[in-house]
Formats: sequence, structure tokens, C-alpha cells
Amino acid sequence: MSETKDMVIRVRDLYKIYRLGETRVRALNGVSFDIDRGVFCSVVGTSGSGKSTLLNMMAGLEPATKGQIVIAGQHIERMNESQLVTFRREHVGFIFQSYNLMPTMNSIENVALPLAFRGVDRKTRNKKAEETLELVGLERFKKNLPNQMSGGQQQRVGIARALVLDPEIVFADEPTGNLDSKTSEEVMGLMQRIVEDKHQTLIMVTHDDHLASYADIMIRISDGKITENIDNRKRDTNWIEYFR
Repeated sequence: MSETKDMVIRVRDLYKIYRLGETRVRALNGVSFDIDRGVFCSVVGTSGSGKSTLLNMMAGLEPATKGQIVIAGQHIERMNESQLVTFRREHVGFIFQSYNLMPTMNSIENVALPLAFRGVDRKTRNKKAEETLELVGLERFKKNLPNQMSGGQQQRVGIARALVLDPEIVFADEPTGNLDSKTSEEVMGLMQRIVEDKHQTLIMVTHDDHLASYADIMIRISDGKITENIDNRKRDTNWIEYFR
């Protein structure tokens, strides 16, 4: 397959092999796929299927044994650790299952933190953080500490923090794993809206088929191999009206 101008992720013949004594374990076994810009993609599979390994490798957190990972036109499998740190800072946002918010910082300060690491002045980063909190519907909670908010609100802060640098790609690792079913649905709808409104590219790992079905593209992985690659974009949804 040739690379198109809209392609933001290209994975080719990707392998991850671990050695456990004399045994070789193939966590990924020849995975290939493409993801275009502005697409919400879920990677779904059971525990041990290889989905988290795949996410970590696409994010440059874990090296490949063999294969290519091209993100935003750059071969990250060829980068050293220093280059990967720079790449993640400039191109990638992360949403974590456990929120990973700083407990002594309010919402604005938590969202502005990546901007502070980039050297943006306080006034500018706080303004950008406020705007991003409004995007996720938390303008009334901008001065709240994490322990003054619900789990769903904390995850929205985490989503805002991932978006504040306008990254080309956002990686979400089981982003609703600590939320109840109703709040999970709300967070999934929010992520759908962000992808639509901001033409954002979002890659989510989950073990839940229902949550995975919210995505435009659903990649199912089992025993380190892709078993299904489903395009959900022809479905009829009413989530846009629900969140207006």
C-alpha cells in the first residue's frame, strides 16, 4: 500500500518478540494497517492479545523487534530515546486509565502542565488551558482540585490535557476503565465529538467491544494478529445531537 497525504499512521509487518528463558513469545506477530488523519480508531482485544503492546510501540514507548511504524511521516522505529522524547512532546497526546492528574494542582494547572514543559509563559498557557477545558465541558470546574471532582470529570481534565498541545495523534489506554457504564458512555461520546470537531486522530485501546464500537475503525487483535478491521463509519448514530 502507498502512503497518502491523509495517512497519519502506517504500520507494516510489526513484530514484538519476548524471550522467556528458552521460549520466544510473539506479543505481535506481523501486524499491518493504516490510519488516516481525523479518524477515531479502537484496538480491541482480551488481556494478553497484544493490544497494549501495539499502543506502546506506536507511541514510541516500546521498541519493535521488526517492522515499520511511520507516525506523521516519521519512522519512529529508527529513533533513539532522545528523539522519541522530542517526538512525543511535539506530536502525541496521552489519555490514561488512571487519569494521572497532579493532586495539588487545579484543573487549569493540570491541563496547562504540558505547555509549561514546552516553555510557554503562564498567561498564555492558562488561557489555552481554559479554552480546552471549555471544549470538554468543564469551564465551571477550572479551579477545582482532582479530589473535588468525580471520576468522569477527572477524565475530562485528562482529555483536555492530552489536547492542549493540539497533537497530531492522541493515544488513549483503556480511558474508561475506572468509570461506571453511564460515565463511560459520556466520555466516549465526548471523544467522538472531539474527533469530529477538531479533525483529531484518536487511537484507543480497550477490552470492551461495546466501547470499541464507538470508533470509526475497529481493529480486533488476538494472539498478536489482527483478526478483524471493521469500518463503522456507515452506521447511523445520533451522538452529535445528544451532546449539543
